[in-house]
Amino acid sequence: MNALIFDLDGTLIDSAPDIQAAVNKMLAEEGIGPLDLATVISFIGNGMPKLVERVLHAVQLPQDRHSALYEKTLLLYNQAPSAQGHRLAICTNKPAEPAQQILRDFNLERFFEVVVGGDSLPVKKPNPAPLQHCVARLGASAALYIGDSEVDYETAQQTQIPFVFFTGGYRNASAAFFQNAHHIDQFSALPALADSLLKRP
Repeated sequence: MNALIFDLDGTLIDSAPDIQAAVNKMLAEEGIGPLDLATVISFIGNGMPKLVERVLHAVQLPQDRHSALYEKTLLLYNQAPSAQGHRLAICTNKPAEPAQQILRDFNLERFFEVVVGGDSLPVKKPNPAPLQHCVARLGASAALYIGDSEVDYETAQQTQIPFVFFTGGYRNASAAFFQNAHHIDQFSALPALADSLLKRP
């Protein structure tokens, strides 16, 4: 089985655009105009049900429709590009519990079988051990590491795992620094890239 392992800060936690898209599709089906990204971000926290509750309040839809509209929003959100059968993990220097809380807040926790945080092992990235630990716990025969920083890149290099560099995150170096990496600027490009890289002999 192949695995996709993600950094968290700057790589995954900017999932707000996907949430905004799902919310606005749901609202459009109700004949209501879209909410801007800043508004949707202000509703994030305490999970997707609470977010939908806040959306309904903002657009003055009755709360007795919460259950149906929550299910519709969740369905639309889950239609975003998926892992297509790959096993998923998080490898971050953020402590494990706050990392898991963020995943819960974004309703993403069900997608990730393994979360390795900065306090999960005696060492942190760029030491290769956390990433190696992710691969071992997943039982993966091949893996990609997706991140946004020099630390992520160095970790992948030391682990000899192909690195996918997300250009929209938090980094100090120029994009040219990540010369031994596959660059993406949006996650819609990831499924095809992962299939291509992980199917190579």
